[in-house]
Amino acid sequence: MRGCGGLVTYVFIFVDIVGRDLGGYVAEARAAVAGEVKLPQGTTLQWSGQFEYLERAEARLKIVIPVTLLIIFLLLYLNFRRLTETFIVMLSLPFALVGGVWLMWWLGFNTSVAVAVGFIALAGVAAETGVIMLIYLDHAWEEQRAEAWAAGRAPTQGDLHRAIMIGAVERVRPKMMTVVAIMAGLVPILWSTGAGSEIMQRIAVPMIGGMVSSTVLTLVVIPAIYGLVKARALPRNPATGPSEEAVSLASAQGRALDVEAPAA
Repeated sequence: MRGCGGLVTYVFIFVDIVGRDLGGYVAEARAAVAGEVKLPQGTTLQWSGQFEYLERAEARLKIVIPVTLLIIFLLLYLNFRRLTETFIVMLSLPFALVGGVWLMWWLGFNTSVAVAVGFIALAGVAAETGVIMLIYLDHAWEEQRAEAWAAGRAPTQGDLHRAIMIGAVERVRPKMMTVVAIMAGLVPILWSTGAGSEIMQRIAVPMIGGMVSSTVLTLVVIPAIYGLVKARALPRNPATGPSEEAVSLASAQGRALDVEAPAA
C-alpha cells in the first residue's frame, strides 16, 4: 500500500503464477474479479505485469502468422506455377504441426511466443521438404508418361502408381538426412540449463516433434494426395492415342536417352 496523509491511494497485489500459462490465468482472474468484486465509487482496477508483453506479442503474431503463410503460398505458386501442387503442400502443413503439439503436451509446455516462433519455423521446413517430394514425384510421373506415350498408349493408373513408388523411394534418404541433421542440432537444447535455455527449449520442441510427423507426412500423406489429384487427370479411355504434346514429350525423352546412351 502507498498512502499520503493517512489516505490509501494505491494498493498493489502481486501474484506469482506457477504451473500454468500466464495469459490463461489473467483471463480467468479478470472474469472472476469482474463477476464477483464490486468496486466502490472512485476506485479503479488495472491489470499490469509481464502478461502485457504477451498481449503485445500476440497482437503482432496475429499479423505475422497470416503474412508468413501468405508468403509461403506465393513462393510455392511461383515454384510450381500450378494451384494443385501448391494446395497439396499447404494442406499438408497442419499434419506437420501435429507432432509439435503432441511433444508439447507430453513435456507439459504451455503456449507462448517462443512456441509460436517454433511452429512458424516448422511450417517453413515442412513446406520445403514437401516441395522436394513433389519435385521427385513430378519427375517420376513425367518419365512414366513419356514411356507410356512412346509405347503408343495412354498413361494408366498403374503408371501413376509406379511413378509414385519411384518418386517416394528416391526421397527416403534425403528426407532422413534432413531430419537427422535438424534433430542433431535441436535435441541437445532440451537438456540445456544456461541463460535463455527455457526460451530456446520452447522454440525447439515444436520443431523436434514436428519433424517426426513431417517425415511420415512427406513419405506417406503427400504421395497419397498426389496420387488422388493426378488420377483425376488421367484419360478415361486408355485406348485413346497420344496427343501432339505427348508425342513431342516422348520424342524429347527419346532424344535425351540417345544422347546419354554413348556416355553410359
